[in-house]
Amino acid sequence: MVAATFVVAVNRRRFELPTVSPSTTLLEFLRSHTPFKSPKLGCGEGGCGACVVLLSKYDPVLNKVEDFSVNSCLTLLCTVNRCSITTSEGLGNTIDGFHSIHQRFSGFHASQCGFCTPGMCVSLFSALLNAEKTTDRVEPPAGFSKLTVAEAENSIAGNLCRCTGYRPIADACKSFSGEVDIEDLGFNSFWIKGESKEAMVDSLPRYDRDNEVCTFPEFLKDEIRSSSGLDSERYGWYSPATIEELRRLVEANDSGQSMKLVVGNTGAGYYKELECYDRYIDLNFVPELNVVRMDVTGLNVGAVVTIARVIEALKEKARGEHMSRGEVVFERIAKHMDKIASGFIRNTASIGGNLVMAQRKYFPSDIATILLAVDSTVNIMSGSRTEIITLEDFLKRAPLDPTSVFLSIKIPNWEAVTKVSAGSDTVLVFETYRAAPRPLGNALPHLNAAFLAEVSSSKTTSGFTVHHCCLSFGAYGTKHAIRARNVEEFLTGKTLSADVLREAIKLVRATVVPEEDITTSAYRSSLASGFVFDFFSSFIVSDTEISDGFMGNHHCNYEMPPVLSSAKQMLNLSTDYDPVGKPIMKSGAALQASGEAVYVDDIPSPTNCLHGAFIYSTKPLVRVTGINLKTKPRPDGVSVVLSFKDIPKGGENVGAKTLFGTEPLFADDITQCAGQRLAFVVADTQKYADLAANSADVDYEREDMEPPILSVEEAIKRSSFFEVPPFLYPKQVGDISKGMAIADHKITSAQIKLGSQYHFYMETQTALAVPDEDNCIVVYTSSQCPQFSHTVIAKCLGIPESNVRVITRRVGGGFGGKAVKSIPVATACALAAHKLQRPVRIYVNRKTDMIMAGGRHPMKIIYSVGFKSDGKITALQLDILIDAGMSADVSPIMPYNLLGALKKYDWGALAFDVKVCKTNNPSRTAMRGPGEVQGSYIAEAVIEHVASTLSIQVDHVRNINLHTHSSLDLFYADSVGEPVEYTLPFIWDKLAVSSSFNRRTDLVEEFNKCNRWRKRGMSRVPILHQVSVRPTPGKVSILSDGSVVVEVGGIELGQGLWTKVKQMAAFALGSVQCDDSEDLLDKVRVVQSDTVSLIQGGFTAGSTTSESSCQAVRLSCHILVERLTPLKQKLQEQMCSIKWEMLIEQAYLQALNLSASSLYAPDVTSMQYLNYGAAVSEVEVNLLTGETRILQSDIIYDCGQSLNPAVDLGQIEGAFVQGIGFFMLEEYLENSDGLVVSDGTWTYKIPSIDTIPKQFNVEILNSGQHSKRVLSSKASGEPPLLLAVSVHCATRAAIQEARKQLLQWGGLDGSASMFHLAVPATMPVVKELCGLENVESYLEWIASRN
Repeated sequence: MVAATFVVAVNRRRFELPTVSPSTTLLEFLRSHTPFKSPKLGCGEGGCGACVVLLSKYDPVLNKVEDFSVNSCLTLLCTVNRCSITTSEGLGNTIDGFHSIHQRFSGFHASQCGFCTPGMCVSLFSALLNAEKTTDRVEPPAGFSKLTVAEAENSIAGNLCRCTGYRPIADACKSFSGEVDIEDLGFNSFWIKGESKEAMVDSLPRYDRDNEVCTFPEFLKDEIRSSSGLDSERYGWYSPATIEELRRLVEANDSGQSMKLVVGNTGAGYYKELECYDRYIDLNFVPELNVVRMDVTGLNVGAVVTIARVIEALKEKARGEHMSRGEVVFERIAKHMDKIASGFIRNTASIGGNLVMAQRKYFPSDIATILLAVDSTVNIMSGSRTEIITLEDFLKRAPLDPTSVFLSIKIPNWEAVTKVSAGSDTVLVFETYRAAPRPLGNALPHLNAAFLAEVSSSKTTSGFTVHHCCLSFGAYGTKHAIRARNVEEFLTGKTLSADVLREAIKLVRATVVPEEDITTSAYRSSLASGFVFDFFSSFIVSDTEISDGFMGNHHCNYEMPPVLSSAKQMLNLSTDYDPVGKPIMKSGAALQASGEAVYVDDIPSPTNCLHGAFIYSTKPLVRVTGINLKTKPRPDGVSVVLSFKDIPKGGENVGAKTLFGTEPLFADDITQCAGQRLAFVVADTQKYADLAANSADVDYEREDMEPPILSVEEAIKRSSFFEVPPFLYPKQVGDISKGMAIADHKITSAQIKLGSQYHFYMETQTALAVPDEDNCIVVYTSSQCPQFSHTVIAKCLGIPESNVRVITRRVGGGFGGKAVKSIPVATACALAAHKLQRPVRIYVNRKTDMIMAGGRHPMKIIYSVGFKSDGKITALQLDILIDAGMSADVSPIMPYNLLGALKKYDWGALAFDVKVCKTNNPSRTAMRGPGEVQGSYIAEAVIEHVASTLSIQVDHVRNINLHTHSSLDLFYADSVGEPVEYTLPFIWDKLAVSSSFNRRTDLVEEFNKCNRWRKRGMSRVPILHQVSVRPTPGKVSILSDGSVVVEVGGIELGQGLWTKVKQMAAFALGSVQCDDSEDLLDKVRVVQSDTVSLIQGGFTAGSTTSESSCQAVRLSCHILVERLTPLKQKLQEQMCSIKWEMLIEQAYLQALNLSASSLYAPDVTSMQYLNYGAAVSEVEVNLLTGETRILQSDIIYDCGQSLNPAVDLGQIEGAFVQGIGFFMLEEYLENSDGLVVSDGTWTYKIPSIDTIPKQFNVEILNSGQHSKRVLSSKASGEPPLLLAVSVHCATRAAIQEARKQLLQWGGLDGSASMFHLAVPATMPVVKELCGLENVESYLEWIASRN
């Protein structure tokens, strides 16, 4: 056969490339060479799932197709030659009809911004396909699949979503399972509460198992039978077919050429390989490297076998009710491997690649650790020589040189290689451990371990004797996994007792010591001792039982099922303003699911389009003396590097502008912070631009420069502040001196520090600028404030605003980060396009985005509080320092927002001094609930501190300090409304009943008495959130066929703004009362924001833009109705029946103006109002690891009269889960220069489906009429985020129980209740408070009792 060209099928269409760079990824190809845009670039690391596609491979010998999901952002294109790719568009679309997956995601309200949805759909589709291939399952009912409920949820375990909170996604997935109880599925658009199960099933979009999408077209099968691999010389891609051929290729590699061995390329996600190699050698076609062979001595696995295939082989061997000791070991290994990375990574990542990364690059591998504990061996080829060595020796060796190849690994069968002769009293114990932020994987562990031991009942004492043991530890900050040989030797031959175990743990602590200088060293050593204790502890208690020669789940560190158990939603539907108030599906949800919804980066590139990337500073407050691109005189494809020197004559170096000031587009000669934009590289492709920016060498000079201000303390010393306008500075309440004087107790100068949080919108910052005639420019941007982008672009270019047009259709998640921070991105593109007179676009890579984003405001709080003996607070004094960064952005609003949320309790008297500090850190910006989330937390921290001081129940302290309507009026003045509008006391009491708060509190207390290593906590928390309504424009136009086009100033970010606006337009136009007015909803289309078509768009922020946009549209519709009504009455006199189309046709004939616009400007009495809600959360803390599982969260939130309950429910759940991220998971860390180091999915962990509440109950309270609100509605976007503090408070309660126990054991100096729980309460933070040496304290306590 002759060497072939590259051919691939995408959605059953043939694509051929005569030549392509071997470094090209599948995602790059799909987005640039095909019309399919559903795979998105979310992270470029394999960590988010936005790029997931289905890869199908055909085996012509077996005539079999293998289907599995993969990360297209990491998969190299040449590895999929002669394969078939299916994207979400390939499942279904607007032309061929949507797949039932798309329809169910839409109907279960499982798509908000929609950027992640196509990847979710493909992940689920892959799981459905593979479930159908199983032969050992019963046939499911019609319309369902063989998928189990657990598999359905796990199918999207590696996919991240920042909007929904995952609950509706889980329901959409579970709806396909044949074993699901359909009544357990959440709120949806398919059925209404109370319908029969049969009716529910019938209303679901049908899943047809027998007519599923074809994943591998016949034409490609024919080509595979008649062609060979790629032309190596043309593509630089080599595919050896034998070991000998591989050896020759490796040995023949010239010393001057770079070479890369390729299997799945998943390692590039961790090591960020940007360079292009001279030669790529694809190992996938070497038969010896693909072997999976099981014999009596163990499992032999070739190096290129994927982790998923290894898991399958291990599980295949371990099937059955009565497993041998060896099979149980295999089963445990498979179970642990299931937690490595995510399903779509395991499908392509090879076991050999993982181990070589661990050996050569010191990757923190789980596989190395668990296989080390079972005495695995590896086969290495060096030249013509092969050798078999132990995995331990392999890891200890010098890094594998480029000419050596890892061939295979053997996992022994412990039934055959047991070290001690099998006897009835000898048992094999094997367990693996990992402590990681996410239970289901997709997160590197803080430490992993695997322990194997053979023990028997002692013949001389009542204990158990260790005959042999293997203890391995890894991923704890050392080069590679190790065997703790000294501990093994100490334990071998010993009879286990508390004293023996205590001595062993001392040895473990001395052995497992991180080499790196990391802040969690003590935590990791503590994990090691905890895991060893957990493994052996059951042998020092009297009730240990042995069966079948194997010790089962004996350990106390048991695994809680990570999937969601259940959820309830309570919604009161209103028909007063039909169709407003109906829970209709989100506008465009099916388009989002299929991937046809167009985001900025999906817009096809215009001819001659260039791509940009930012060069940023890595140092604060230094002089920049030069910027040089390292590679060649000029890297491939680079056109120009722009800086502040390239601002046009008459223009300004301005990149952002708010009410409070401007921020430069580029630093001038002096940088103000690390992460500040220095220059903009423009190149032929985004890859070339990113490579060039990454290669930039910036010369800095510090001479004669003052030291940078990198802390609020330093800002105070140097009086570096931003001014807060007087009208934005909150007013003090009451007399602080009197309040303190009447207090029975005081806490003085207590301190809290709060860090930042990254927005983690799934779509990073992006823009496209296109030069137009007559010195004009059109800019497409993903922005929450196109109007401000418009103004800044004109100012930067030095042209009239009338020459600029900014368009935003939809945004792939914003949360405040696409407001001010999007402006310089659009402006830089506009500058480059204007200068070069060519279109320029950018899609900012995730690392750069995270470094430049700024994030939530860090702050330092010092408070003093006075209170009575019953817990009633009489005075609160606060000194707050807010780190605003280098420029004002929106930071001067922070004092107002912060105090607004903090005043949720009646403090008696409230005094404060809030300073907005100007530092040399990146400019902080708005993030969902800016200031409010910190203010609400500060309030709870004070309440908790008071309760701890008095040793009384914290819920009592909260209850006694809730506002009355009169105290509310004192603290909030004009925002309060009528007494009937103050619903918080009602919500507070109602939640206690609906969540069974008192009964569950007793159960938690009982649980804690009975469990030594797991403690539970529960907390009930109120919120009170003040919002402001801003002026917003709207425009409604009725076209000649009766269809309606609506434009609004508000931007669709995923919050359902378009959906609510559409409902409002249908309601308002329906007042003309045609015979078919109920059909108007289907005639309304909301279109993109265009700053020339509709001016004064303002910010989409602060939770109220949906309602103000609705009101603007309502006002516009009223104008149209006034114009149409006389004509309608006249026609009514002539004929009985008047249909909408007829009325509009007549209106056109009579030249009525059928376009109307309005600017809704709320009056003073309706500009501000208060939102109320409450939540109860229950958590369980693992005292050995610090892991916190959220067992249940119950929320009641007052939405007024909801404009769309389905949309508001999604906002409540999504905001709450984002709040969990802030309070429990997300560490946005910087180095000593203020440069962000949490710069990707490997280091920054947002909530995933396995970290949300196991039971998640939400009730939307319909509190009736609010005459000053838009159709009595209230905001839902940001306030519920504040409720997530209930999880943090519940964690504190659980820790307090752990500390009481630790105090009893003598392992705690001081009080069990007086401690500060940091935000976020990560595993190391929680574990430290529970006791880093709690195991040792317990063992010493036992010894002292004996």
